[in-house]
Amino acid sequence: MTVASEAKMNGYITAAARRRLGYFARAIVPGLHMAGFHRVYYAILDAFARGDIRKLIVQMPPQHGKSQGSSRLLPAFLLGRDPSLKICIGSYSTTIARDFNRDVQRIMQGDEFRAVFPGVSLPGDESKSGYQCNSDVTELPGTGGWLRAVGRGGSLTSKTVDVSILDDVYKDYAEGNSPVIREAAWKWYTTVVRTRLHNNSRELIVFTRWHEDDLIGRIIQGGERVVDITCRGDLSGIAPGTWARVNFEAIKTGDPTEIDPRQPGEPLWPQRHSLARLEAQRELDPVQFQCLYQGNPGNAEGRLYSTPFKTWTDKGEWGRYIRSGNYTDVADEGGDYMASVCYDIYLSPHQSFDERTGKYVPILYALITDMIYTQDNISVTAVTVPEMINRNGSQRAWIESNNGGAGFEKMIRPKTKAITVPFQQRGNKESRIITNSVAVNSQIIMPLGWETRFKAAFEHLTGFLRDFGANAHDDMEDCLTGIVEKEIAGGDIRPYSQRSRGVTVH
Repeated sequence: MTVASEAKMNGYITAAARRRLGYFARAIVPGLHMAGFHRVYYAILDAFARGDIRKLIVQMPPQHGKSQGSSRLLPAFLLGRDPSLKICIGSYSTTIARDFNRDVQRIMQGDEFRAVFPGVSLPGDESKSGYQCNSDVTELPGTGGWLRAVGRGGSLTSKTVDVSILDDVYKDYAEGNSPVIREAAWKWYTTVVRTRLHNNSRELIVFTRWHEDDLIGRIIQGGERVVDITCRGDLSGIAPGTWARVNFEAIKTGDPTEIDPRQPGEPLWPQRHSLARLEAQRELDPVQFQCLYQGNPGNAEGRLYSTPFKTWTDKGEWGRYIRSGNYTDVADEGGDYMASVCYDIYLSPHQSFDERTGKYVPILYALITDMIYTQDNISVTAVTVPEMINRNGSQRAWIESNNGGAGFEKMIRPKTKAITVPFQQRGNKESRIITNSVAVNSQIIMPLGWETRFKAAFEHLTGFLRDFGANAHDDMEDCLTGIVEKEIAGGDIRPYSQRSRGVTVH
């Protein structure tokens, strides 16, 4: 190749690098190897850079190159094309966000970047130029543009943001499964990040999923429109205000698409993460694998109650009626829920074999008839709970008297026709709930349509995680566990009138 032809070829490459992020990435990082999914990833980020996509969600497994594209090369490319842009990079910590900022500075200070965007430069000595170029802020002289790093919880006061990039808002499994941190991250996003945007701003959220209630989950559950990208045609014509989402699974599930043409079971990046390695990772912790590697935090493997609750329509199908009761778990603290459940106990015509005793034992079911699951204060529940108990003909009401329970029992005692039984719950809550989870799942029978009639309770029970500390509340689970302990576990098939020994009748 002659000198002239080589110069001409370099000119073509440079021109392409100014227009497309993928070519820019190769120009900036010589020898950069891109797998097939990387080319798709950069094409999607390129649509974001052009403004064809204004709100983008990318879910990708760890160590697959997401941050190299989204938080290093993309900001440099954006500022090269439009130095007046005001870009914010946010992460779970200020240190990580600063690292991204410094990496972008290194790219923009390199000869490769100057060759592509010769008219864009960073300030020299801050004290002489009057422009900032430090770990927190990168200002572009004479343009008004900047790149700012901010950690989760950090301030963007008085800053207007054209492009927001949030990369890994949660540090690890513990943070992603902490309801406190998830709530703090959501408040930071809604009250800090989003308040700095304007009509033409762009948002990119890219991270590995940790929990179904994480930032991405809340956006989806909050009713914002989200469309999944399955073909290249989806990269344009997206309606204003709509989020475009792509999920790069570590191991492919579902049918091939233009965006992800793999067959089911194929790994995303076999040269770096083989199928054998991924399968070994999944074997270690299936729940975390579904979250981190598959982008599927809603997988049922993490649920405490792994099978759907049974439902009843005709009580007689469950055996012979024995008694009717109520179990009430009074809110321990201001943020807790009151959980009060009415039920009828039925004796199955069948028996089960107890391997511990070598005997057949009766099978009892608690058919739920009504429930209250609320954060209303005690002035309200002191009225609604006894009304429910009376309405359902409950004969006995077990009232947990830990903390405020004893006082609550005294308040409702004169209002109920049932015998109220206050008691102290002394067992370890986590141990009790987990130990009795199988019985709760199989012997607590919900009324048909309970998912709409008791929507809040349904969502909490069906979403309750086996990782106990990852749950914000456990009041309904504690209540159903108490029903098993008081009514089912002992195998007592007598009506209350025949089993009142040891119970104080008020």
